[in-house]
Amino acid sequence: MSRLVHRLASRMLAAASALLPSRLSPWARAMERELAEIPDDGAALMFAAGCLRAVLGLAIAARLRSIGAAARAMLLATASSTRRLPTMTRISARPRLLGLICGACAVAMGMAYMLAAGAPPRYLLVNLLALVLGATAWLALGRTASSRLAGAGFLVVALALALLLTSFFGLAADGASRWVSVGPVALQVSLIVLPVMLVLYARRPDAIGTAGMIVAALALAVQPDRAMAGVLAAGLLALLCAAPSRLALTAAVAALLAFGFTLVMPDALPATPYVDRVLFTAFDVHPLVGVAVLTGAALLAVPCLVAASKGAAERPALLAFGGCWLSVVVAAALGNYPTPLVGYGGSAVLGYLLSVALLPGGARQAGGSAATRARPGADRGSDPTAPELRVAQPA
Repeated sequence: MSRLVHRLASRMLAAASALLPSRLSPWARAMERELAEIPDDGAALMFAAGCLRAVLGLAIAARLRSIGAAARAMLLATASSTRRLPTMTRISARPRLLGLICGACAVAMGMAYMLAAGAPPRYLLVNLLALVLGATAWLALGRTASSRLAGAGFLVVALALALLLTSFFGLAADGASRWVSVGPVALQVSLIVLPVMLVLYARRPDAIGTAGMIVAALALAVQPDRAMAGVLAAGLLALLCAAPSRLALTAAVAALLAFGFTLVMPDALPATPYVDRVLFTAFDVHPLVGVAVLTGAALLAVPCLVAASKGAAERPALLAFGGCWLSVVVAAALGNYPTPLVGYGGSAVLGYLLSVALLPGGARQAGGSAATRARPGADRGSDPTAPELRVAQPA
């Protein structure tokens, strides 16, 4: 038994010595000499077990450090190669293209929800038609719109007047006048024109545009439309955070006053199936359908995430866009208001894609030649310090 215990202790010590790196070979010889001088077999076995345990700890720690170093090197290499991936770089550098992709994905998820929930087929057809029309407008605006959005302030005023006319002459339901009839379809004007107004105004805030935003705030208070009044206030506050100015502050104050007025007005519109409360009712169909709807709603704000990498001239419009659509989704979650893109309604689809089409940072800016990128004023006319107001060409 004594010989067997001694052999076992020797084997354990040999295993410990094999795990030691070559630079610690003197430790192995010292352990062998120490084991040979221990007369008691039990003590020798305990000594060998202790040496093996200590060496195992050292070996595991060294291996973990090696794995960590390899993982860090892999992450650095992946990040470096990602910067060189042309496709991802192009998409992330083009908010317009990114917005078109996100909008199409959100509409597809919404159509899948309506199909699973048993919505009337014409609901799916309306959303699909709105997607096609919006994508066509995205393409047309990228190719033909003025390079400097000349007269954007007057366009903001014109859209605000359309909102005001809807307040007085639009279709009314339960005391609210927010819609116009286009054939068999009722369109909510504010969901179409308000996001466009916010992006246009954020790209070129001037006195005329500020007057248009005040008229829009008045129109939303008259309708009344609590959700869209909150959307207007949120978009202007986001603009004010990105680019503080007296004009933006004036518009934001008007929007907040309109929103406050709508809060004290009655809002008794009931929920409409497949339009309102979709963020919740989708889970009644299937948990995966609910997750898809939430994902589609979250996609709407993705284009504004590139704002951090954009210049000061482009960031206000991107943040106003993000504030607008995030607040539309929040309103849909808090009350009986249309759920954009993932629910039934062509108005939100058109409004989203039109506002995306007017975002800065399009194909020409992202995909231009190195020489063009090296000259900051190349796409901004003769004044390189002027804000970037180009409606860029699509991919």
